[in-house]
Amino acid sequence: MLNNPAGLTGPGRLATPTSDLGTTPPAPAPATRTFAMRFTSTPRGARLARHLVAVRLDAWGVPYGTDDHDAIVLITAELTANAVLHGTVPGRDFHLRLALLPAGPRPATVRIDVTDTRGERVPPRPGALQPEVPAVDETGRGLLLVTALATSWDWHPRPDGPGKTVWAEHEITAGRVAS
Repeated sequence: MLNNPAGLTGPGRLATPTSDLGTTPPAPAPATRTFAMRFTSTPRGARLARHLVAVRLDAWGVPYGTDDHDAIVLITAELTANAVLHGTVPGRDFHLRLALLPAGPRPATVRIDVTDTRGERVPPRPGALQPEVPAVDETGRGLLLVTALATSWDWHPRPDGPGKTVWAEHEITAGRVAS
């Protein structure tokens, strides 16, 4: 499920492979920290991605139990669940990239990019989402949650192959992030 071509990282340490998709458009500022990994396009892969993002955020100084941590983990859960539900192509994984963009004129920001290989099923643009009266269904509100929690989000076609990347950014509001 996980592949770390750089070698072993030792017990208790997370691998930080470099992004090999080259699909992330230029970030507003260079990231001070990044985490990128491929996951199987299964519910288990989405759960693992969410868990590793939670661990990585805590290591970066966005501690468990804070509003920022919870929001970023929930955004990740929704984007990865959508990649599994709507972006699955048999035999192909999804790719997650997490980046901490430094504070500057705006607060420190965490960017989440989730890339899948299914290009014909795309989400609506952020402005096209219409909050509807909640139905009995338990699905269909994920991007509304992302809209509510993220500072901004959108998607773009994957430039180096079939598929798309859905990204979201969340500005850190609680204190300083460890650099």
